[in-house]
Order: sequence, then structure tokens, then C-alpha cells
Amino acid sequence: MPDAIFDHPRVAAVLDALDPDRSDLDTYVDLARRLGAADVLDVGCGTGILACRLAALGVRVTGVDPAAASVAVGRGKPHADPVTWIVGTAPDLLALPDQEGRYDLATMTANVAQVFLEDDEWLATLRAVRTCLRSGGTLAFESRVPADRAWERWTEQLTRQVVDVEGEGPVEDWVDVVSVEGDLVTFASPTIFHADGERIDSVSTLRFRPEEELRRSVLAAGFAEVSVQDLPSAPGKGGLVLARA
Repeated sequence: MPDAIFDHPRVAAVLDALDPDRSDLDTYVDLARRLGAADVLDVGCGTGILACRLAALGVRVTGVDPAAASVAVGRGKPHADPVTWIVGTAPDLLALPDQEGRYDLATMTANVAQVFLEDDEWLATLRAVRTCLRSGGTLAFESRVPADRAWERWTEQLTRQVVDVEGEGPVEDWVDVVSVEGDLVTFASPTIFHADGERIDSVSTLRFRPEEELRRSVLAAGFAEVSVQDLPSAPGKGGLVLARA
């Protein structure tokens, strides 16, 4: 499940500064251009980096995320005004008007697809996205390749950083694995504000589904075609899943 840390206002405000290189989102911007997508649903939009980039290109974007603090950061960014911001989950969209068959493209960037630990929750999310896509629309998401064993690089020694954040001063964080149980990887990631010493602890779990399992789940949700290709931003380490509604 997504960690409640993303709903902590002080942490949400520094997330972008702690992870400034979002060139991984180029894949989704390029895909939206290639598809000629006019309406995009960004599931797990976080602080809205992709949503605002697409809005700047004239794309109609709906960003949905359960973390209100992260969404609040997104609302304050350039090009945020045209974006429709929703605090909630993909299944929550089905209770809103004019969502069925609305979108040309739906995205789940970074580790969004991996926060769904239970099969029922994952399938409900995929089915909701399928309902929101028009016929012929595309779902695009990424997932880390289990064989790469990325979690073995998630240590304090390899990931610790201290970043000077405007308005906050030095902020320190790192990632350190707590446990690996089958395809579930749990890790701690504290955020320490040096200006006043506040430490905000975070524990998250991600699920590393193998490619065939991803394919089966997407088809079970009602998509007609599924392809998996190497993730441009992490060749050999991640897969980009494309599914047609």
C-alpha cells in the first residue's frame, strides 16, 4: 500500500527536491504525443509533475491520488490550473459523472503499479481504469523486473543524501530494506529536517510481480491486448506495460 508519508504536508513539500531528476516521465509524455491523446488520466499522480507537464502541452488531464498533501503540492505548480485534481483512488472515479469511456490514455508512473499488494485491489484498480478509458484507449504503467533485484541496492550506504531545500535547509533521507518475503519488499525511508531535527519515519512495501503475472492480471481486467517492452528510463531493470482497451 502507499505509505501515509506522502500525505504528510512537510514531507510532501520536499519530495520533488529530494528526487529532482524525473526524466523517467519523458516516456509518458512521448507516448501521449505519439497517441495524440487529448484526455489523460494520471493514476497515482503524486505531486503532479507529469500532470502539469501534459497540461502545459494542452492535454486535458485528471490527476488522482489518495495523498491529499501531495495533491496540494501539485495544485500549486505552474500549469496546474487546467488539471482536474481528485483526492482518491481509481475506483473512486466510477462514482463521479462523465468518467466512463472518457480518456485516451491512463498512466501509472514510477512505482505506482507496485503499491497494490493484494490481487483484489490491483484488479479493482485495473478494471476501474479500463472503464474510464475509451474503446481503443491505452493504459501505460511500469514495474521493476524482479530478476534485477533492485532492493539489494536499497541500503543506507548507497542511497543516503542530504539536499539543501529552499525554505527548509538541509534535508536528509535514505532507503533501507527491512524485509523480503516472496515478491513483497518492505523498506524504511526516514526524512530528517536538519533545521529543527524533526525526523519523519516511513515504511513502505512494494510488490514485484513477474511479467507473466502482470500480463494475466491486465487481461483479466478486460483489456484486449497487452505488450511489455524494456523501460527506456531503466533498460534491463524495468518493464513498460502497454494495454489496449
